[in-house]
Amino acid sequence: MVVEASLPTIGTVIVTALVDSINPCAIGVMILMISLMIANVDLRKKMLYYGLLYILSVFATYLAAGLGLLYFFSIIPLWLAEYISIAVGFIIVAAGLVEIKDYFWYGQGISLAIPPERAKDIHKRLQTISAWGVIVLGAFVAGVELPCTGGPYLAIILVLSQNFDFTAFLLLVFYNIIFVAPLIVILVLAMVGVKVQHMKMWKHGARPYMRLAIGILLVALGWLLMLIANGTINLA
Repeated sequence: MVVEASLPTIGTVIVTALVDSINPCAIGVMILMISLMIANVDLRKKMLYYGLLYILSVFATYLAAGLGLLYFFSIIPLWLAEYISIAVGFIIVAAGLVEIKDYFWYGQGISLAIPPERAKDIHKRLQTISAWGVIVLGAFVAGVELPCTGGPYLAIILVLSQNFDFTAFLLLVFYNIIFVAPLIVILVLAMVGVKVQHMKMWKHGARPYMRLAIGILLVALGWLLMLIANGTINLA
């Protein structure tokens, strides 16, 4: 039996983007950058400016990568796209199972995280904060975390590529707005005086639940991709 379906609803995009937005790396770098600026009187005055630059850089890099992948998947031959979707579906399901594993046994075995050497690069870039440095930092963080934790994003891109039109483009832009929403919230909280230590405690306490939510979503999206690829579900 073949199931007819349309492009992902706004609800699907919102849920996936919300789960993806609770990204330990982008949030962690944002909190660290804010803590460094708060400790420096001169930089504290520029916190809003630098914070917005970082958010815009992450948004622009993630959106550009998404548009490139979306266009690529929409122009390759259909038979090749089907095989790629099935392969990616398996990979996404496997990634989801790894994330679920981390909810119960974090740090044991394989984990989806930014490699230590990349984390060191990020910390080095934070030592000198400037406008261009923040822009480069945002692009670097987005570029590094995309292959490590971008499973939900890739799944949505593959689904959207089935009908690449202006609606798909708007859904992708909407996804990325939601993706950076927590960074905006963190910047606003810092501007109104919420202590960075409280944000760090929240991030550490919420990490297991982030992993579990992402894992469940990845398994569901991976199966969806495979069902679309083998023709069980046809996108109208």
